[in-house]
Amino acid sequence: MPLPDHRDVAHPKLLFVKLKHIGDALILTPTLRAVRDIYPQAEIWVVVRKGSEGILAGCSAIDHLLTVASRESERRTVGDFLKDLKLGLHLRRQRFDFAFDLTDGDRGRWMVGLARAARRCVSTTKGSFSRWWGLWMDHQSAPWSGGHRVEKDFHLTSELISLGGEVPRLCFEADRSTVPSAMRGVKDFVVLHPGSRWKKKRWPLSHWLELGRLLLERTQTLVVSCGPAEDERELAREMVSGLEAGRVVSSDGQWSWAELAGCLWRARAYVGLDTAATHLAAACQCPIVAMYAYTVVEQWKPWRTECRLFHPLQWMESWEEVLETPPSEIMRAHDPCRVMEAVEEVIRPA
Repeated sequence: MPLPDHRDVAHPKLLFVKLKHIGDALILTPTLRAVRDIYPQAEIWVVVRKGSEGILAGCSAIDHLLTVASRESERRTVGDFLKDLKLGLHLRRQRFDFAFDLTDGDRGRWMVGLARAARRCVSTTKGSFSRWWGLWMDHQSAPWSGGHRVEKDFHLTSELISLGGEVPRLCFEADRSTVPSAMRGVKDFVVLHPGSRWKKKRWPLSHWLELGRLLLERTQTLVVSCGPAEDERELAREMVSGLEAGRVVSSDGQWSWAELAGCLWRARAYVGLDTAATHLAAACQCPIVAMYAYTVVEQWKPWRTECRLFHPLQWMESWEEVLETPPSEIMRAHDPCRVMEAVEEVIRPA
């Protein structure tokens, strides 16, 4: 459906709510870029979970970036709920032309419902929602069952405003990135991201060390990126201590997303798992090699960038077989020598 006739099509005011994980926030950026390209004077507001805002710092399409409390209920307080209510009422006063919930959950729907935009659209992956939500929303997308999650956000938005054309790349603009002090002057390097908040997604430390030794025959320096969680930092420390002294730099969980982006724009290649850092590498157009266990790769793979992926359906016959196999066994089956061969296929010249 086109923009409402009574609205100024040159200056639409849009709200996007996506209260999911960090990588999911970055996956929204192609849609935001498409909206900005078609409506340069649009005013774009985005609401994400607290902790996800940093990875959106590289997207200039966003005019206003707001956060709500973390999803985990045990971390939320009554004060957090009151802040969310206050934010919803603040959004209500903005008189949006369009509001899109891309969360696939009740919390995002509440936020969009409170905003009371002229048109309110909700996405779902689980079929129709209750009549209650029908009182708050005037458009529901068809249940999404296939394709990439980037396309899900793009096509839902396209149901209300005409975007058309090719879906853009993920966005973290190079001029919004920064180079960490430890990396100034370092030019020949590959980035490794061994950690994940979900341990079932991790590759064995011994495999990372074997790959690291092979990579150091091909590049001068390795960069080990990790999140701020202590177990991820400890894994990074073990990698540094297990590889050649003086040739490995660790972020130690201290770098911002802008600093990691500054490395990825310059890196010869990136090797990682199903994490937000892998999506950031795609946004920075860094060649990627990634290993997966239970992930539906067609929905979550790096979007529109050079990549080589390892996943169990390459040797198992069905999802039933995959789900019956422990994730640690699947990840252990990704051979470091084969991963190195994949790196050789995509690595950029020094």
